[in-house]
Amino acid sequence: MFLHGTSQINAAGHLEIGGCDVTDLKAKYGTPLYIVDEELVRQRCQQYVAAFRASGLKFQVAYASKAFCVMAMCRIADQEGMSLDVVSDGELYTALQAGFPAKRIHFHGNNKTLEEIEMAIDAEIGCFVVDNLVELHVLNAVAAEKNVRVQILLRVTPGVEAHTHEYISTGQTDSKFGFDIGNGSAFEAVKLASEQSNLDLLGVHSHIGSQIFEVEGFEMAVQRVAEFAQRVHADLGVPFKVVNLGGGFGIRYVDGDTPLEVSQYVKAITDAVKTHFSGWSAEVPEIWVEPGRSIVGDAGTTLYTVGTSKDIPGVRKYVAVDGGMTDNPRPALYESKYEAVLANRANDAVEETVSIAGKCCESGDMLIWDLDLPKVNSGDLLAVSCTGAYNYSMASNYNRIRRPAVVFVNQGESDLVVRRETLQDIVGNDVVPERIGKQAVLK
Repeated sequence: MFLHGTSQINAAGHLEIGGCDVTDLKAKYGTPLYIVDEELVRQRCQQYVAAFRASGLKFQVAYASKAFCVMAMCRIADQEGMSLDVVSDGELYTALQAGFPAKRIHFHGNNKTLEEIEMAIDAEIGCFVVDNLVELHVLNAVAAEKNVRVQILLRVTPGVEAHTHEYISTGQTDSKFGFDIGNGSAFEAVKLASEQSNLDLLGVHSHIGSQIFEVEGFEMAVQRVAEFAQRVHADLGVPFKVVNLGGGFGIRYVDGDTPLEVSQYVKAITDAVKTHFSGWSAEVPEIWVEPGRSIVGDAGTTLYTVGTSKDIPGVRKYVAVDGGMTDNPRPALYESKYEAVLANRANDAVEETVSIAGKCCESGDMLIWDLDLPKVNSGDLLAVSCTGAYNYSMASNYNRIRRPAVVFVNQGESDLVVRRETLQDIVGNDVVPERIGKQAVLK
């Protein structure tokens, strides 16, 4: 397994993260356990801020909290000078409870409820990313009722879609998000937004994909957005003060993944902005980006305890752990690939190829297929790397399995930031109506 951040194998042959031996973490907190390398998280935040500062452009780097949203993470994002993206009242509430400055919060989402809009306006957040005309009208009406002006970006699709290792030019019309530049709906949305009495249109937002390992897609998106901005400025007299270019910066999950350095992504984006907004724009817009996965993804490790195994001669050996799709649904959803190591015997020689199964009552609950490991025994600890993004966020109570605890580790110290759910938590919201309680049981 590739060792990210502060991870290393110590003299005892155990995996160590943030100066903490994971066998000690298991003894203190139990398993499954999400372990977050705080130093690596902070380093990534600092890399983004430093790279944009070096460009000389005005900027905001907003942590995309959907990747991993807990109060401690919001505190770190604030401390490192980040802004924050939220996509629900739950994420907004978490940020506010953590004391994150509301003026640096941006609210995304294609179907914000009236209650969410009112909550965000009352909190005086910095910006709404408006996704459709229904939201545009509702937001303006609520702002008018509250006698406030609200800053917005319009989400647009620039005709570029990029994912791992590739990018393509596409109409992007068939998307649940945003206004399409190609079919004219984005232009009409800008015109309408600029006419609303209680909305201040700052500019536009675009997002071209995820797990992107190249810069060409970002450069193409900047060009398309700049061309659109030039047309809007010429025809409507509306300047874009802000251009948000989204996220999607890749990380290394497994061998063969080749992400760029943060500084390379940022330099490509800022150079393209300077190129395509020069000559016609009186002022280069402020640039916002939204890294999520690349901040926390490879800073996270999930620790499991090995339980049972099943060896099918000539087929495969299944090794089951005490977690699975409830704490990491990504393999079942996306066929995502991961690396792992026997964390308590990391220096032992490889002896067998096994497949790591979860404990859920689903045949599709598989975490890793065909993993080379030492001879695996019940009670061993398995550490799966790069689980910091979209694992805790997407965790569930399927089979009424309790969600794991989360600990931050740094310089030999561990801190519990999310406690492990209890069995009482599982039934805590259940209600048995009196009618059912009194009903006779059929025999």
